[in-house]
Amino acid sequence: MTDAEPAGADEGVAGKRILVVEDEMIIAMLIEDILTDMGATVVGPAARVARAMDLLGTEDVDAALLDVNLAGETTTAVAEELRRRGIPFAFATGYGVSGLPAGFSGQPFLQKPFQERDLSQVMAQVLA
Repeated sequence: MTDAEPAGADEGVAGKRILVVEDEMIIAMLIEDILTDMGATVVGPAARVARAMDLLGTEDVDAALLDVNLAGETTTAVAEELRRRGIPFAFATGYGVSGLPAGFSGQPFLQKPFQERDLSQVMAQVLA
């Protein structure tokens, strides 16, 4: 894919079940490929908030990556449910910290566009 990862970079991700909430199919497929290569199992991806909530109700999830905006629908409800359950997560956004929902400014986030290394680092941070 892209740059080589330092040894051990994927240890925290391998074996984990990661919920992916992303409405852009190509980006969702890229995230899924990267996470799978890192040894994770992808739950989803979910392109809508309702689907993400359904998956949270039926699947075991160790962590999540949430696009902030799904075709005009924010993922704040999903983030609140993850927080309530104590499931670690990061947002994905092209707007930086200013694009995060109110009350989540300290949450880890993946800046779009991203490289494989960036996703690996954010997920390691989330799962640390």
